[in-house]
Amino acid sequence: MKEIDVFRQWNRKRHEYATAWQKRTGGKVMGYFCTYVPEEILHAAGVLPVRVLGSHEPQNVTEPHIFAMFCPFCRDCLAQGLKGRYKYLDGLMIAQSCLHIRQAYTSWIKHVPVGFSYYLCMPHKVQSRRAYPYLRGELEAFRKAVEGWTGKQISDKALREAIAVYNENRRLMRELYDTRKQAEPPVSGEEVMEISLAQQMVDKREHNEALRKLLAALPRRKRDRPAGTRLMIIGSEDDDIDFLHMVESLNKEQYPATFVVDEHCTGSRYFWNDVPEDKDALMALSRRYIERPPCPTKDWEERKRIPHIMKLARDFGAQGAIVMQQKFCDPHELDTVAIRKELEKQGIKTLFLEFDVTVPIGQFRIRVEAFLETLKQEDLF
Repeated sequence: MKEIDVFRQWNRKRHEYATAWQKRTGGKVMGYFCTYVPEEILHAAGVLPVRVLGSHEPQNVTEPHIFAMFCPFCRDCLAQGLKGRYKYLDGLMIAQSCLHIRQAYTSWIKHVPVGFSYYLCMPHKVQSRRAYPYLRGELEAFRKAVEGWTGKQISDKALREAIAVYNENRRLMRELYDTRKQAEPPVSGEEVMEISLAQQMVDKREHNEALRKLLAALPRRKRDRPAGTRLMIIGSEDDDIDFLHMVESLNKEQYPATFVVDEHCTGSRYFWNDVPEDKDALMALSRRYIERPPCPTKDWEERKRIPHIMKLARDFGAQGAIVMQQKFCDPHELDTVAIRKELEKQGIKTLFLEFDVTVPIGQFRIRVEAFLETLKQEDLF
């Protein structure tokens, strides 16, 4: 489908897109590690935010810089910097995240030349009432730093315009996800992941335009296969398109399956809530990033992530869930037991898979097929 192909090209040619955007606009490109980064401030300054992701290729360049027992995702991301894959970046930043990603960022800026770097102190205890004014102060400092870097003043008007662009993007993505509630979703999980990943790499105005065209075309689309078992994917960072393709292509006649929703930071958690209306644009941003569906590193003392996952499972009619964890990902490892317990309690069977993004996904084929067979047998009886 041509309306989806544009997102696929953006995602798979992400470096080429950023380089072309740079030449076309004369603007700066900022690489970022975590989705708690307030991209709206960068957009208001005419900067293109590009999320740093790995390549899913084996590498041997990170060992002197980062522990081997750190998650494969952070090591893969660092490898891309050390190999020069992101040499076009004008800056690199992170919002306070897990220890592993923080180490990848620190090693990168120490060993790879970058013109501007910034560590945004995003609070971990987002449930504290003090988190709102604290983060607002950090955002004000970040705005001033970006102004100094770009030489452009970020007016309140520009910031509100950026917020409007980003909120539209989030709304359009939620509209796309709503189509997956249908008995026969017009898009596959693999296709939606391409769209979601492209969302984190291209100019949001271009992404919005492409989304509007796609949503207009989807009602006429008829897929050539049944949806089959409705699956949910949950876990730590997951941009493994090949895995989704394998599951949705696996024995299509006997065990058809479709991913109808996800809960991870490269999917729905990135765009699920809007920036609220507020006369104080920075406080509105503070509220949005504090109140978004939480990463496990910030889901305390009250556990809010599990109720959110259960609501997604109900709303999208998930029949089974694949819970994925990047190897050595401590925050998600702590969440996994409680998530699986609650899903199973609600009658949603789960399959747990420990991933290494640099290892081929073929090892999971038989386990996934057995899981789908179990779900089909339970549905028959």
